[in-house]
Amino acid sequence: MEKTADLRSSKRGRLLVSMGISWLFDAMDVGIISFIVATLTVQWHLTPEQVGVFTSINSVGMVFGAAIAGYMADRFGRKSVLLWTLLIFSVASGLSALATSFTVLCILRFIAGVGLGGELPVASTLVSETVPAEERGRTVVLLESFWAGGWLAAALISYFVIPRYGWQAGFLIGAVPALYALYLRRSIEDPQRFIKSQAERKPSFREQWSSVWQLKYRRSTVMLWILWFTVVFSYYGMFLWLPTVMVMKGYGLVKGFQYVLIMTLAQLPGYFTAAYAIEKFGRKFVLVLYLVFTALSAIWFGSAQTETSLIAAGICLSFFNLGAWGGLYAYTPELYPTRVRSTGVGMATSFGRVGGVIAPFLVGVLVARGVELQTIFYLFFVAILIGALSVFFLGRETKGIELEN
Repeated sequence: MEKTADLRSSKRGRLLVSMGISWLFDAMDVGIISFIVATLTVQWHLTPEQVGVFTSINSVGMVFGAAIAGYMADRFGRKSVLLWTLLIFSVASGLSALATSFTVLCILRFIAGVGLGGELPVASTLVSETVPAEERGRTVVLLESFWAGGWLAAALISYFVIPRYGWQAGFLIGAVPALYALYLRRSIEDPQRFIKSQAERKPSFREQWSSVWQLKYRRSTVMLWILWFTVVFSYYGMFLWLPTVMVMKGYGLVKGFQYVLIMTLAQLPGYFTAAYAIEKFGRKFVLVLYLVFTALSAIWFGSAQTETSLIAAGICLSFFNLGAWGGLYAYTPELYPTRVRSTGVGMATSFGRVGGVIAPFLVGVLVARGVELQTIFYLFFVAILIGALSVFFLGRETKGIELEN
């Protein structure tokens, strides 16, 4: 019995690392964009509106990718859809290095977003369905912690590589996950829970959509859509603009990248504390607490005047925001049954990505019109609090509960 338990634990550990590395590559791709746009703003003389379009276009692709991949994963399997989405975003990222115009670059970033948006909800669903209830929340949060590793890699690449070899080098490194997909093809498999569900008739997209909005799941769906929208809206509005904001506050590109690298390091303890608290105190506790402190950190960052205050606020913003992200990915798959789980996660994620489209573009418009950064960060403060309130009033606790089949 002990050997069997050890074998299963070892297998789950390998799955976590395998999926975590792919998650790391995803984060690296998103993170590099925030640094590259600061460089392109200088080299290509981009207007604030163009910066907003460029940082939003990736999320436009993610809207479509999340919805399509979520349904496809319920119909054809988690593993196959995961591999295809990984390949799509890797190839598009590598080709972005060859772009010679703003329009071509935006098209390639849209395609990369389709792959990226599809991979994330499928990966979290696959891990959720493989891990037992008492470890599920912690494991998915630890999976999300690889996102911090990806941002850290993006910050290091942007600090050491891009200033020396150009922004194209950042995109070329983003093509590496295409090779990693060959390894994943052999190292992961569909969860037994999903395989057993495939004995049933495969529902149409319309039936899957209707199931997510059944009376039994409607409250959870409304809560998740509000939560995902507000979290993604605030995250992409703040973090994709972070290096650019540092430049706007009077710091040079290299100095700004250095400070963002320091802030990025704070993401890891944010994830690890959330991983502990989510099994100790529950999903709702972690999400509400970390979101409230994220909102307060946003106000602090927007109004920070001194160098010390700015870095401290950025560290708190990274710590609490990314801890909340870990809770979000752990919580979402637990609210749906196996037959529509990936569809439900994909739909919530897709709606959330609309916020990721709006926020960076909106920030660009507001900056172009001379709106103060403090006022812009007050907007994010309000959005994050709305997400926290939706969980507090509409969410149900899922700690320790077996996934519904």
